[in-house]
Amino acid sequence: MIGDNEQNGRGGRGEASMMKWILRGVGALLALVVLSAATLVAIDRASLPKAPDRQAILAKAELYDVRIRRDEWGVPHVLGRTDADAAFGLAYAQSEDDFETLQDVALATRGVLARSKGASAAPTDYVSALLDVWPTVDAHYDELPTDLRKLMEAYADGVSVYAAKHPEKVKPGFLPLTGKDVEAGFVFKQPFFYGLDGELKHLTAPTTQSAPPKGSNGLAAAPSRSADGATRLLVNSHQPYTGPVAWYEAVVQSGQGWHVAGGFFPGAPFMLHGHNATLGWANTVSKPDLVDVYRLTLNPKNKNQYRLDGQWKDFEKRYVTLRVKLLGPIVLPVRKAVLRSVHGPVLETDHGVFAIRYAGMDEWRQPLQYWRLNHARTMDEWRAAIATHAIPSLNYVYADAAGNIGFVHNGQYPNRAVAADWAGILPGDRSDLVWQGYRPVEQSPQLWNPKSGLVFNSNNTPFRASEDADNLKPADFPTSMGLQTNMTNRAWRALETFGTDHAITDASFRAHKFDVAFSDRSSVMEMVREVTAVDPKGDEDLAKAQAILRAWDRKADVHDRGAALAALMTQPILFAHVNGDPAPAPIDSLRAAITTLKTHFGRLDPEWGQVNRIRRGTVDLPIDGAADTYRSVWGIPQKDGTTTADGGDTFIMFVTWDKAGQLHSESIHQFGSATLDKTSPHYADQTPLFVAMKTKPVLFTETQLKGHVKVDYRPGDR
Repeated sequence: MIGDNEQNGRGGRGEASMMKWILRGVGALLALVVLSAATLVAIDRASLPKAPDRQAILAKAELYDVRIRRDEWGVPHVLGRTDADAAFGLAYAQSEDDFETLQDVALATRGVLARSKGASAAPTDYVSALLDVWPTVDAHYDELPTDLRKLMEAYADGVSVYAAKHPEKVKPGFLPLTGKDVEAGFVFKQPFFYGLDGELKHLTAPTTQSAPPKGSNGLAAAPSRSADGATRLLVNSHQPYTGPVAWYEAVVQSGQGWHVAGGFFPGAPFMLHGHNATLGWANTVSKPDLVDVYRLTLNPKNKNQYRLDGQWKDFEKRYVTLRVKLLGPIVLPVRKAVLRSVHGPVLETDHGVFAIRYAGMDEWRQPLQYWRLNHARTMDEWRAAIATHAIPSLNYVYADAAGNIGFVHNGQYPNRAVAADWAGILPGDRSDLVWQGYRPVEQSPQLWNPKSGLVFNSNNTPFRASEDADNLKPADFPTSMGLQTNMTNRAWRALETFGTDHAITDASFRAHKFDVAFSDRSSVMEMVREVTAVDPKGDEDLAKAQAILRAWDRKADVHDRGAALAALMTQPILFAHVNGDPAPAPIDSLRAAITTLKTHFGRLDPEWGQVNRIRRGTVDLPIDGAADTYRSVWGIPQKDGTTTADGGDTFIMFVTWDKAGQLHSESIHQFGSATLDKTSPHYADQTPLFVAMKTKPVLFTETQLKGHVKVDYRPGDR
């Protein structure tokens, strides 16, 4: 609905039903009022803002002093006189590589994506209104520091200048992009990383539709854990390969001290995770219970009122007009009410009226926290930036040149002061259940410089972030925080690889990262044990499959002949569990895998690489890994029986500070710097290296970059 991200809600549901709910009444409207196509086109054009002066936008390039140098991999190295100059250059470079996604992100945030994408985008547009994105931005944007607003406006100008130079790529109404658009992107997206969009689907849609599970790895090892006294950081977020939350690599430097390398999202002017010269961090998605749902009781005599503390209270009500593309230039305006109660946004569904209250509601300071994190140079400065407390979720795994490491289970944890079943549907008529504010940031679970010298997270419980003696204790945190208790296979394997290595080297650190095994404690192996215990009752294929699985070495490398059965059996179940959808029984999923393999490969034990592929342009290669292995690969089933990698390991960084505090950094991207340009040599030039589980140097300093610059230009020059 919102775009791919690495989370789910209480029970992720299908988008089609939510779209039907949002567009309810359109058929009746068309039946009652027959408008000509010309009239609809005229109405739509009249709704668009006046086109800006293209030459005035182009002239903005002269306001910024910035150079873009691209290395042999096409990675942009942006050098600006000020932070604003650098942000302008970053946006221009990103637009060169991925303008279509940048544009769609902005249109979705504005709530007008359906105008170009059609009915499938209508839920996204409605949610932008439901969450009060723009009222929040308009009310608070000017409260952000002046220098930060200049940076965000400069980023917007970089996108606008590129768009003005390429008018054929620009959708009506897009220009100009503004600093408020950048701010709105953070307000809109942040709650979806812990599962708000899944909650919305669950409440509005009676059907189900599984999506691939998403997760990440982050790990830091202190000097005491390393054979050479180095501090090591693994940055390993798992994201979709393309789209609004796909990673973009860049190195950005300004004369005002902003100097970072790492991953950026389309529309985000800050390094979201990576490193600077003295410190770095990795993010993983957390899924604490940060959303509360309230069932409202409506006044039978007045549908615009709900009951609260024995009295009827009016909804806050406003209307938005969704503009939905039908065919060609024909756009249908759909008027929809947006309701709000004291709890928060309100959803009218076929099975009741519900209000939601969630972490990040009406929050607007997210760019301020990212700006401060990007400028932090010491652990104290970085922790002060975290204390901004504007990001509603996300785990942070931290390391620095001084040898410090840390884990922060960051979150805006609701201040739930009343005893209640916070995980269930709450009664909406009690004001004492409408929590106010969040627990203090210092009460978030965090672990700093443990004796073991190791911290990690793989979307698992915060109570297993190190060795047992160092771990946080559940008894120290109230159950009302809704903290996770789960373990992923990746978390188990982190303990079984990094966790047993007390003299980590560069080679072992990389080997552990690219581990493709399943722990005996994992849910995958539980399923394998379950299906191998079933009596085949004369089913020859099932008996053969059971024998293959019993002999399987629990690995998913490309030459393994047991991985295909195991992965094809377990992946649909993993996907369903993560999304909160009904899952097939393991034995039924195994039978489906048997059919697929017999039909398309003529055997039950083809090499995993015959099945598991990564495809990009003309590149079609076998790839190691599977869903929930530490070398993570999410495969989408194809009609020919293969799977095509669509997410998982994407942009990876290995960051090291040696005993003297000197930085060394390497990275790899699953495709290359040119996200959408199929004609670029960088469309898939990193894919073979990615498949081989190798990396390239991050050219962080001017000295390191010297001799590697293939193109050097100013945005105004081309």
